[in-house]
Amino acid sequence: MTIFETAVRPVLFRVGGGDAEKAHEFTLDRLAGLGAGTRSLLRRRYAVNAPVEVFGVRFPNPVGLAAGMDKNGVALPAWPALGFGFVEAGTVTAVPQPGNDRPRLFRLRDSEAVINRMGFNNEGAAALAARLAALGPLGIPLGISLGKSKVTPLEEAVQDYLTSYELLHPYADYIAVNVSSPNTPGLRTLQDKSAVAALLGALVGKTPVLVKIAPDLAEPAIAELLEVCLAYGAAGVIATNTTLGRDGLAAADRPRAGEAGGLSGRPLAERARKIVHFVHQETGGRLPIIGVGGIMDADDAARMFDAGASLIQLYTGFIYRGPALVRAAARARR
Repeated sequence: MTIFETAVRPVLFRVGGGDAEKAHEFTLDRLAGLGAGTRSLLRRRYAVNAPVEVFGVRFPNPVGLAAGMDKNGVALPAWPALGFGFVEAGTVTAVPQPGNDRPRLFRLRDSEAVINRMGFNNEGAAALAARLAALGPLGIPLGISLGKSKVTPLEEAVQDYLTSYELLHPYADYIAVNVSSPNTPGLRTLQDKSAVAALLGALVGKTPVLVKIAPDLAEPAIAELLEVCLAYGAAGVIATNTTLGRDGLAAADRPRAGEAGGLSGRPLAERARKIVHFVHQETGGRLPIIGVGGIMDADDAARMFDAGASLIQLYTGFIYRGPALVRAAARARR
C-alpha cells in the first residue's frame, strides 16, 4: 500500500465527520493553495512522459482527471503536478446552480465505489470562463464538460449548451457534451439520435467535441448514437458516465444501494470496458475513446487501453488510491 492509502486517505475520510463532500471541498482547498515549489516537487515524483496525440491534441500522457472532481476549475494548476496528462473541468452549466440537496455524495468503501447525486452543482459557465482567462495556460490539455441547466426545458437544451460553449471553447482543448448524468431530470433523453444530432450540429466546428455516454445504454442504442457522432463530426466518445445499476457491491455496502444517484468505481469497471470495446469495434477505431469507469490499478488501465481507449480518466480510483495510481496508469499503456 502507498503512503496515500495508509496515512493520507484515513485522514481525508475522517474530515467533516466522514462526510464525503466536505472531504472533497477540503481537498480542493488544499490543492488550490499549493505553491509553485510544492507543485514542482510533486511533478518530479508523479509526472510520466508518455506522449500521445488524439483528435489533433498532444497529451503528455494518456491519463486524465475526469469531470466532477474540479467542477469550477479552482485547483487546475495542481492536477499536472499530480501526474495527470490532461484535466476535464466541469460539468458546468450556462446557469449557475446549487445542485441537489445534501447529503449527495457517499463512499462505499468495501466496494471501492462512490454514489453521487450532485446535480451539476457549479458556479456557471461565465464564472469558469473568467477564472480560465485569469489563469492562463495550464501546461496540459484542458477539457471542459458541458451540461444542461436544470431550469432549462429540454426543448431549449441546444441553446443552453451553445451558450456555455461560446463562453468556454476559447479556453478548451476539447469540449465534452454530458448528456448522460443520471442526476438531472430528463437529461439522458438527450442521448436519443435526434437530440444528439441537434447538439452536434450546433456545437461541432471550432473545438473538438466529444459525447459522454451512459453505461446503462443497450448496444443498439449506442450503435445509433455512434452513427450520429460519425455523421456530425464528433471528435470522440467518453465511455462511460456513472451507472444506475448496483451490481457488484460488497455485502457491507448493500444498505447504501438504495441511495439515489450514479455509481462509480470498481463495480463499474467491467461494464465500462465492454462499452469501450463495443464502441471501438462498432466504429472500426474511427472514433477515439476516452475510457473511464472503475480504473483502480495499473492492470485496469492496461485492460481499458487494450479494449480500445486512446485516453483514460480517473475519478473514484483517485479518491481511493491517490496520485500513485495516476503514475501507474500512465505507465500501463502498451
